[in-house]
Amino acid sequence: MTGNPLQRVRIIPFQHGLGALDYAVPAGMVLAAGDAVEVPLGPRRIIGVVWDAERLAAPDVPAARLRPVIARLDLPPLAEPLRRLIDWTADYYVAPLQSVVRMAWPSVAFLSPREFTEYRLGGPLPKRLTPERAQALEKLEGRQGTARDLARMAGVSDAVIRGLVGAGTLIAEKVSGDASPPVPDPDFAPPALSAEQRDVADELIAAVSAGQFAPMLLEGVTGSGKTEVYFEAVAEAIRVQGQALVMVPEIALTAPWLARFAARFGCQPLAWHSDLKTSERRAAWAAIADGRARVVVGARSALFLPYANLKTIIVDEAHEASFKQEEGVHYHARDVAVMRGRMEALPVVLATATPAIETQVLASRGTYRHLHLPGRFGGAELPDVQLVDMTRHPPARGQFLSPLVVAALDQTLAKGEQSLLFLNRRGYAPLTLCRTCGHRIQCPNCTAWMVEHRLSRRLACHHCGHQMPVPDACPECGAADSLAACGPGVERIGEEVRRLFPAARTAIVTSDTITSPARAAALVQAVAAGAVDIIIGTQMVTKGYHFPDLTLVGIVDADLGLSGGDLRAGERCWQQIVQASGRAGRGEKPGRVLIQTHQPGAALMQALAKGDADGFFAAEIAARRDLGLPPFGRLAALVISSEDAAAAKAAADTLGDAAPRADGLMVLGPAPAPLAMLRGRHRHRLLVQARRDLPLPAILRGWLAGVALPSSVRVVVDVDPYSFV
Repeated sequence: MTGNPLQRVRIIPFQHGLGALDYAVPAGMVLAAGDAVEVPLGPRRIIGVVWDAERLAAPDVPAARLRPVIARLDLPPLAEPLRRLIDWTADYYVAPLQSVVRMAWPSVAFLSPREFTEYRLGGPLPKRLTPERAQALEKLEGRQGTARDLARMAGVSDAVIRGLVGAGTLIAEKVSGDASPPVPDPDFAPPALSAEQRDVADELIAAVSAGQFAPMLLEGVTGSGKTEVYFEAVAEAIRVQGQALVMVPEIALTAPWLARFAARFGCQPLAWHSDLKTSERRAAWAAIADGRARVVVGARSALFLPYANLKTIIVDEAHEASFKQEEGVHYHARDVAVMRGRMEALPVVLATATPAIETQVLASRGTYRHLHLPGRFGGAELPDVQLVDMTRHPPARGQFLSPLVVAALDQTLAKGEQSLLFLNRRGYAPLTLCRTCGHRIQCPNCTAWMVEHRLSRRLACHHCGHQMPVPDACPECGAADSLAACGPGVERIGEEVRRLFPAARTAIVTSDTITSPARAAALVQAVAAGAVDIIIGTQMVTKGYHFPDLTLVGIVDADLGLSGGDLRAGERCWQQIVQASGRAGRGEKPGRVLIQTHQPGAALMQALAKGDADGFFAAEIAARRDLGLPPFGRLAALVISSEDAAAAKAAADTLGDAAPRADGLMVLGPAPAPLAMLRGRHRHRLLVQARRDLPLPAILRGWLAGVALPSSVRVVVDVDPYSFV
């Protein structure tokens, strides 16, 4: 571009609700698509990004009336392939373009890289010790960060932290915001792979060397060594002076993975996640953007970062539903990762023991190359699986473990081996009711029951986070000592285990107890050292943990996943049980799995008992094909919400009346959402089912553009929904 003062550039302003705007380029300033700029908007200055003018419409303003760009910001520009990915994501998921851009340029990108002021405990206690200050002092022991970091860590307001700084309790330190990560050595400790593993690894290495788009499904049974195999693709990316991204479902669960990475490459990779301090996050972003970060591990948000020289993307545990973003831009990171691979001409590896149906269908068509590791590494055998019919072997009164499972736990303890009890339900009990009047304690903000958590002595809503103490009396009738906990959560199973085996050492593993990579590492260390006999956990324990002495897995309520009420309920139940079962017998000792079920004759349970994945998924795929459901058709959900119940219903009815009509398109609803109130907002839902060849995003945009709704009403569009609540 030239420095002509009348030259136009099209800007995406980082201002919610605004579309693209044109500005003039001042004399002497050279701008290109992808540049970050500061521009005037009314009396204010705001940040924006220069975009490709031909891809965005903007108001037709005469050149003479255009306001000039104030400055080009010193940020690496968004490269053309990344801009196309952002365009595609915004279009496909019917999302605001600036919301997707902000995932590539988070707020830390605009901070100075030179130096940050952080604070840590080190001064005298404050003269006035409020409950909030006491909470901060307790939670900040041994921690350091900016004032905002510390407020987040302690769960208090910024004002509390500023008060502790003013009192001298928190002392300041200067830290660099531009530290360089270590460089992994691809030849530090090459693995001893089996012939089968070496063949697959060689295919991955060749794909990275070729530098072409190559989507691949790396399917291997639990314990088959998928991680060691895809590490060879990472090593090749390092050798060719490029970068590798490894995406994981939850960063808090990466402690075992990080240990294996360090053993293979001699150092840790750069981690990108929300728990980083501001200085760490700024340094990480800068190292990714200029190429110093050679290997990055992160969850969904790591996908859109502006890598300088990306050579491969690995999506580990690619079946995981947590790769679907449920807030903001409702994208699926697995699918967007494949699109990024296409835009940037690089191989994408989807690694999993239990591929999603969408992935399986694409592999069967040859769209994805299918690489297979059918056996466990080192001669370990898959565990023996047995169904426990709870109608024939019911638990004792007031208990939830079948006598067969209790006996197996006793035998495993006697042999000095470890056990895992899996129940995908946090807390102590999912429902608290009054024995006198039948009142059920419900969240005041959501149509959901409050879950009792005895470890924290609270009732909690797992949807909005609302918490309250467990009342002494029924809040409805006032009866004392009449509240009863109904049903089991992992805490209640833990209580039962401690009562049955008082000498056994137990660990409860949920998102309430494993809240950071450090806590996950401590758990792994304790189990590996033999300091834990029985693990009681949710799906957090199914993701990649390798415990050689764990030989027994008990699935406490296998039927729980069958009541999901959506098209993926059976698939998700299969994946969770197979992944949990895969923790057993990963070492030299054989493993055993007991599945408690009230429906032993169900097709899913029979398939689990026989290990018949092919038969189970063939039936699931056939049913999807017959009904035109994903991946053979498309779905989109529109959730209409408002704090005013009448306004939400009226808006939903208005949208329903304006629903598009086309051959191959069906609109269901509106109807109250299964979770009819969430975070104080009343919710209605419309579900759209469409043939794959219909331009669904364009249909949705046209539909929404033709309906005027009040500002108090919010419409969320979820393309390819995973949550149906």
